[in-house]
Amino acid sequence: MAVSIRLRRMGAKKVPFYRIVVANSRSPAQGKFIESVGWYDPRAKKVQADKEKILNWLKKGARLTESVEKLLINYSVISKEELS
Repeated sequence: MAVSIRLRRMGAKKVPFYRIVVANSRSPAQGKFIESVGWYDPRAKKVQADKEKILNWLKKGARLTESVEKLLINYSVISKEELS
């Protein structure tokens, strides 16, 4: 099973809010997910993510999507060295 860490859009119309979730890469974007590991609010420009859970999933073979990777690095949740 291919697992990815990606964004899942929540919130109302024109009021976006995203959860950072671990999901099967074949499941639909708004479908089932395995675990929620954080959230991102683009309006307030805040990110909260559980670094330990993300690193644990990466050790298990999960892959970050480009958007999540950039988000975590730009908001200093995870450094590039930790991802390597």
